[in-house]
Amino acid sequence: MKGLVSVLAAAIFLLLPAGSQAADTWRLDDQGQWKPASGSKEEEFLLRAAQIKKLADSGQPQKVRKAAGRLKADFPQTAGADFDSFIEAEVLLAKGKLTKAVRQYDKFLDEYPGSFLRDAAMEREFDIAGEYLAGRKKTILLVISVHCYDEGVKIMEKISDRAGSADIAKRASLAVVQSYEKRRQYDEAYLKWSQIQTVWPTGQLGKDALLGMARNKYATFRGPEYDGSGLISAKSYYENFKLRYPEDAQRIKVDEILLRINEQLAEKNLRIAKYYSRTGSELPANMYNQMVVDNWPNTKAAETARQEISKK
Repeated sequence: MKGLVSVLAAAIFLLLPAGSQAADTWRLDDQGQWKPASGSKEEEFLLRAAQIKKLADSGQPQKVRKAAGRLKADFPQTAGADFDSFIEAEVLLAKGKLTKAVRQYDKFLDEYPGSFLRDAAMEREFDIAGEYLAGRKKTILLVISVHCYDEGVKIMEKISDRAGSADIAKRASLAVVQSYEKRRQYDEAYLKWSQIQTVWPTGQLGKDALLGMARNKYATFRGPEYDGSGLISAKSYYENFKLRYPEDAQRIKVDEILLRINEQLAEKNLRIAKYYSRTGSELPANMYNQMVVDNWPNTKAAETARQEISKK
């Protein structure tokens, strides 16, 4: 009884269909679909757990506490100390105190790692972190409103650490890297994609990670007057992607990207050659012009370099 109720309770916190009414009892059928269920002790626990979740989501902390107290009294063998700890976090969530709620969920997860509510707590943290990464602000010192991006990243990273290779760890990692890219923090996004590829080197996520590293390294290049190491790294990643996933590379036109990178690398080195020429340093100027011709012969910069060499 206790084990079955625990599984059902965890499922209801995670999977109850959005918009289902509290007056309905639901169960999972053999195909994994939610269906209305007839009354039983397990189904009663399921329904009442769903009601507590709905109360927390709708911002009713007192009702959360009262409903949880009644559930604990009726199911003392299932609703133990871990349940109490989880409900404290739910109450804080219902009050809108998201930072404190996360701390309580963390405390719950640290103290009761084997609880049947573990996954539900991490999902709650994931939702809060998602709000922070989406731009939700919080007020500090009573009057100052600030974004919570860093806090959202920290929460997602803790979820990934706890969950290992589970699906929620993947979702948390992707949420972080997508937030970095949206905010144009390309160096941070590159490092996160690199970390993702280390944990999930194959499959769709491994493919996405390789392309993400290429894309973000390329995005760090600010122009020919700046450092070009990002271009060189991006070219290497794109070439690797083309080698490993030729069909995908053709679909997203990697060859065109590589051509553009070659043009930019050639232009950057041509500018160096022009700088040396303007300062009267003909030997290094010739060296860089020849480098452009040798390494990027089919670029516009190479045409200019050839003309400069022919003048000597």
